[in-house]
Amino acid sequence: MKKVETIEQFEQIYSSHRPFLLMKHSLTCPISHRAWVEFERFVKDFPHIHAYYLHVQHARPLSQHIAETFHVKHESPQVLWVTDNGVAWHASHWNVTYDQMKKATMSES
Repeated sequence: MKKVETIEQFEQIYSSHRPFLLMKHSLTCPISHRAWVEFERFVKDFPHIHAYYLHVQHARPLSQHIAETFHVKHESPQVLWVTDNGVAWHASHWNVTYDQMKKATMSES
């Protein structure tokens, strides 16, 4: 799992590493902390899946760029499964779970 901080980094990832999982994580939200634990566990169990994250407090322009690019309302925490066809699945808040990520990624990985 790698941290993404700039639009340029994201564009490079999008052009060369699809499919991938991306988490928008808040450093101050307890719900986001719980989602982060789920994300970390999932990424550990499925190391073949490209996984990235951003901290919304430090990468607001990037977070907004992603929302505008994929026409997905910005939320935090939020996980997006990005494929060649754009965002194939996304979830936020309490719906960011290990099982939901597994279900979404196994159908296209």
